[in-house]
Amino acid sequence: MGNVFSQCLFIPAAPLTEKNCPDQTGRVFIVTGGYAGVGFELCKILYAQNATVWIAGRSAPKAEKAILDIKNASPSSNGHVKFLHVDLSDLKTIKPAVESFTAQEQRLDVLVNNAGVMFPPRGSVDAQGHDLHVGTNCLGPYLLYQLLLPLLTKTASKSPTASVRVTWAASIAVQLFSPQPHGMILNDDGSPTDQGMRLNYGQTKVGNVFFAREFAKTTPQTGVVHAAFNPGNLHTELQRHWKGLDQWITEKFFTYPAIYGAYTELWAALTPELTPDKSGAYVYPWGRFGDLPAGVETSMRGESEGGTGIAAKFLEWCRKETENFA
Repeated sequence: MGNVFSQCLFIPAAPLTEKNCPDQTGRVFIVTGGYAGVGFELCKILYAQNATVWIAGRSAPKAEKAILDIKNASPSSNGHVKFLHVDLSDLKTIKPAVESFTAQEQRLDVLVNNAGVMFPPRGSVDAQGHDLHVGTNCLGPYLLYQLLLPLLTKTASKSPTASVRVTWAASIAVQLFSPQPHGMILNDDGSPTDQGMRLNYGQTKVGNVFFAREFAKTTPQTGVVHAAFNPGNLHTELQRHWKGLDQWITEKFFTYPAIYGAYTELWAALTPELTPDKSGAYVYPWGRFGDLPAGVETSMRGESEGGTGIAAKFLEWCRKETENFA
């Protein structure tokens, strides 16, 4: 449990904040779910440092309000903040969003897969009929990354080493709310089994860890560096479906303001410590490298390496489920 406590209590001060964030002039970011909570705070910091920030999500009214608030918070910024309409719970929306983005931008420096859903009403599904956790937290981000990879690779070819990145939102649920010991249990077709609301959520957060590590294997070819992160225990809209005494206790005593999660994401996106040889790393709050459970590590090794091969099987399922929308 030591790794759990080190991510929840007595967390070291954030090494990278709005106070010392370097200038981001000329760099382009996509932040999914950037109009609320952690994503909104991250967009504020990046825009203040002159970045071009695309807020990706499905609600134009929320995005318009967020854009106005972000611009008002930094009136002297030379950056840009724009809305990219995409619904991660509907695979049909993702290719049009990427086509719209690439028609307007010549580069993409960082994709922050920040958006997600936690504990929706039981039986919730995405537009294609998948469990809503799986669709929104894994399949949507998987396809978004795949379609943006050519532009990310192109940007990396003319950018400083390891500066082009994709970051993937995990959670303390990797330790606390995922099936033990391997973090995910698969059906015969490679899809995650239904483990109930909490474990289904945890499995999708482990899925994002799998993405970061598996895609890191291509870093030598693409130049794109990956990391998964636990943003921290935060009080945000993510908990809107979570009710009960445990929710009250957690929110009252164990959560932090959303800005702290933005510091975690900022560090994962910008720290020079994330070198190509560390691609696929796991980031703890509020910006430091951390360890994953041994069982999750085992899932990310092939059977010939003494592992279970779960991660590779899950990614193959994601590929098959999204290929008709690419």
